[in-house]
Amino acid sequence: LDVKTTFLHGKLEEDILMKQPEGFVIQGKKDYVCQLQRSLYGLKQSPRQWYKRFDNFMINKRFKRSPYDCCVYHNKAEDGSMIYLLLYVDDMLIVARDTNAIQNLKTLLNGEFDMKDLGATKKILGMEMYRDKVFLSQREYIQKILFCFGMSNAKPLSTPLSTKERLPTTFHTQSQSNLEYMSRVPYASVVGSLMYAMLCIRPDLAYVVSVVSMYLNQPQKEHWKVVKRIF
Repeated sequence: LDVKTTFLHGKLEEDILMKQPEGFVIQGKKDYVCQLQRSLYGLKQSPRQWYKRFDNFMINKRFKRSPYDCCVYHNKAEDGSMIYLLLYVDDMLIVARDTNAIQNLKTLLNGEFDMKDLGATKKILGMEMYRDKVFLSQREYIQKILFCFGMSNAKPLSTPLSTKERLPTTFHTQSQSNLEYMSRVPYASVVGSLMYAMLCIRPDLAYVVSVVSMYLNQPQKEHWKVVKRIF
């Protein structure tokens, strides 16, 4: 999606005056000036005012702004799946599994702004996008390793690693109880199985797998806890 005349949508908070545009001077009032009601291209306030108006619109429509990126909004569709909108100045990407949710959001945006629907994304921010019908899955493999390591009934989590996780180093003497406990844990085998899945279809696990791989020689209970979280 593309917003037409983007910066004209912003509402000004300051009093800004300008000369009457050439060709639109009111006869007999040449010395009069115009007071702007909306932002214009060239004003330093224009980008900010456009974003503030768009942000207020999305929040009023019950979308939530990402705490990590102020230009990413998300909400739940009627079927419970997520819908995301990504904004870059006047360009937008909408991502959702529910096509009806995408169309409903487009309708809302068209009702508020002058929009242009460019169809399926082909290029954005210098990146070209191509779509085909290739689908990769390791469902059987994942189920197999879950069963093999006794994690078939593990409770799923939305992220493989907590942002607050601080793993201990292994360069100090471990307690005897920890050594005995970890001697019964297939730490290296589990990490190796995760690494194979990462290389095949789960590149999003690359960072966390690299982290837990650092402790293959002398893992502790805290490291094993993180490995189980990945599952």
